[in-house]
Amino acid sequence: MTPGRILVADDEESIRFVLEEAFRQEGFRVSTAADGEAALAALLAGEADAAFVDIRMPGLDGLELLRRLREAGRSLPVVVITAQDTMENAVEAMKQGAYDYLTKPFDLEKVCALARRALEVRHLARDLERLEREMRTRFSLGVGIVGRSSAMQEIYKAIGRLASTDVTVLLQGESGTGKELVAKAIHYHSRRWSGPFVPVNCAAVPRELLESELFGHEKGAFTGALETRVGKFEQAQGGTLFLDEIGEMPLELQTKLLRVLEDREVWRVGGRAPVSVDCRIVAATNLDLEKAVAAGRFRADLYYRLNVVPLKLPPLRERREDIPELVRYFVEKVNRELGLGVRGVSESAIRRLRARPWPGNVRELENTIVRAAVLAPGRTLTDEDFGFAEAPRPDYRDVPLDEVLRARFDALLEKAERGELEDTYRHVLHGIEKPLLARALERTGGNQLRAAALLGLNRNTLRKKMVELGLATQEKTEGRSPVASSRK
Repeated sequence: MTPGRILVADDEESIRFVLEEAFRQEGFRVSTAADGEAALAALLAGEADAAFVDIRMPGLDGLELLRRLREAGRSLPVVVITAQDTMENAVEAMKQGAYDYLTKPFDLEKVCALARRALEVRHLARDLERLEREMRTRFSLGVGIVGRSSAMQEIYKAIGRLASTDVTVLLQGESGTGKELVAKAIHYHSRRWSGPFVPVNCAAVPRELLESELFGHEKGAFTGALETRVGKFEQAQGGTLFLDEIGEMPLELQTKLLRVLEDREVWRVGGRAPVSVDCRIVAATNLDLEKAVAAGRFRADLYYRLNVVPLKLPPLRERREDIPELVRYFVEKVNRELGLGVRGVSESAIRRLRARPWPGNVRELENTIVRAAVLAPGRTLTDEDFGFAEAPRPDYRDVPLDEVLRARFDALLEKAERGELEDTYRHVLHGIEKPLLARALERTGGNQLRAAALLGLNRNTLRKKMVELGLATQEKTEGRSPVASSRK
């Protein structure tokens, strides 16, 4: 815990000197002020965790200072000092929000004990404020992770299993798939939920500063180290440390990180003794760490230490059925945060969005919705409003077949609903079977035996299908494939 900061405000220099010396001997950091105006400025600037303030000072007195602090919404323990032990002073001081009331002359031992209690109250208040913020985050987390696809259901089940343990987790997935959201969900559903969630992006911090960022440093450890600073590991005491983009960590730091994970101790830069740490580690990367290990860019022993429980997050193209729900969520978010009045997104626009490859995943989808919502002339986002989202035709060879066909099926079913297409089922089967058989025969040069083997069919079944579909039945003749013959 950082040493407490105490402000002593009194117009008597002797009182300031005595209290300053007593508090410094207790290990507190002390600042002083000779009048109420200077004291108020220091407290409003957040320069103290507690204050001892004389009730009678030139200009702004202690009671007025308390009132000004309350109006400014600043909550910190203020002990009022006075030489006039009257009921009126005591009552008024407590009404204005004083933590306690101290009369001169005073016992320094009791004063120091009072300071310790006041600082403890301050730290507890800060913990409660942090807890309230984190609880609000926790209860809104379910909104941040959106999706009902089977792929996301598996992620939800994994979060539930991981939350009940303290094991190290390695989140893997492309950029924009929501790795930090999943890390937060694991944390806030675990027994460490009341502790801090501390993220650090290993790729965003300059290499020369990353060690200090993670492990902290002592005052004077290097040029610019003007005071002792605790690192992310110490800040995450009792909670979770999220190491994002762990694959970008320099090799020399990987060795030190491995030692911390094994010993549960950190050495601050310039430190003379280790500091014990107790935090859960959740790491994330968009790189293939196995390949990085093979290439010598990532330590194998650190990889095995982090890869206790791997969890791979699906890219958006593998859960396209979640896109309509994600679109609705981002529209609501845009309306809430930007004050827009978007009513919804048209079905044709949804189809356009579902057909895109989304290399930037959910993050790219969110940015697309924001851009369209801001620039659209109407309150319903249409297909035309997403014209900027056109992308090069994706390579479908690695895309699951059902994803390739889904958009086409939707279009055919819409035609059927409008009465523009009859016998949809046969139409679809004919549209799939004929080109499939034709391609197999083309790849085998018209050899029906080999084509049947490729398709997993009996040769007679293949020949029967070829007749039904109007494909030539003869073997390759005169350098022409049966497909070529069928196209005459």
